[in-house]
Amino acid sequence: SINSINPEWNGPGEAKVADLVSDFFANTGVDVERDEILPGRENVMIHLAGKDSNRAIVLEAHMDTVSVDGMTISPFEPKTENGKMYGRGSCDTKAGLAGMMHAVQAVAEQGAAPPVDVYLAAVIDEEHAFRGVLGAIDWFSKRGVLPEAAVVAEPTELRLVRANKGCLRWKIETVGISAHSSKPHLGKNAISTMAEVIRRLDAYHASLAAASHPLLGSPTASVGLIEGGDQVNFVPEHCIIHLDRRLLPGECSDELMEEYRRLLIDCGDCEVVIHPPDISDEAMETPESAEVVRVGSDVLSQMKLNSEPCGVPFGCDVTKLSRAGTPGIIFGPGSIDQAHGAVEYVDTNEVELAFAFYRDFLMNYGA
Repeated sequence: SINSINPEWNGPGEAKVADLVSDFFANTGVDVERDEILPGRENVMIHLAGKDSNRAIVLEAHMDTVSVDGMTISPFEPKTENGKMYGRGSCDTKAGLAGMMHAVQAVAEQGAAPPVDVYLAAVIDEEHAFRGVLGAIDWFSKRGVLPEAAVVAEPTELRLVRANKGCLRWKIETVGISAHSSKPHLGKNAISTMAEVIRRLDAYHASLAAASHPLLGSPTASVGLIEGGDQVNFVPEHCIIHLDRRLLPGECSDELMEEYRRLLIDCGDCEVVIHPPDISDEAMETPESAEVVRVGSDVLSQMKLNSEPCGVPFGCDVTKLSRAGTPGIIFGPGSIDQAHGAVEYVDTNEVELAFAFYRDFLMNYGA
């Protein structure tokens, strides 16, 4: 019921969820620390001591949501019907956060310490610029802690995800010369040049299907936004497109940007400007042999759930943790098909099962 829409979409941010998380752990014997990442926006870092304090793992979930634009249900009245809870964030990813909170609480209150130190990071800003997880990585670094494994909550339908695609987003601009439309030969038409740019991009993007990854399939790309011109009787002097490219493990953002520059050399009459990326997040792949994957699969087998690791096309905080030296998996209740949707919901039975998975993972990792 708490509105925690990311301020990027004119929401109030995560503060009230952070209060709830902090209050939840007030009397459970764990350490609770608030870490301000942006003005008025704090990560909540929970620490539960384990038997081996030289080793640590982290559960991570974000507290922000996307906007409620286009929703056809009441976004902040969490109604439960037919085993499903409805509302913004129910699936992405407050259900996963709730499961993790209760798992840490259950382990803290059972009397027996987990094998290794456990951290729960409830972070800000996953839905925009990932500044929350970057702040958490900073927080660990300042304390000389490098978690050796991470479980990141996102809707995976209770599948253990060990690979996800990266994301590269940037703008391409064509710069022409304005003129009166009655004398177009005096100008250079930025929209016409952009048409040629898009033609080349479409042909190149179609060729991406030739590459494939066993868990993730092929890389993909699309032109998602276009804007250009000022008035119908002007030769347009500018046009901009926004691109989204999904990366496979092993693909390098810098090399891809250089490939696009080569592709668009001498394209039309106008100058073609390739802007630096707005988002550059390379893909993640945790080896099947990694302890975090093996333990996660074993727990799912014991729960009689599908234990075969898989991949997903969407991005999340796990890639940042992986690059910082903490290999991770993605696991949570709900389907990405409902995330950000007009009717967002999560299956409550999946939330219960996710809680059990997180709890058992904490007690089995490092045992």
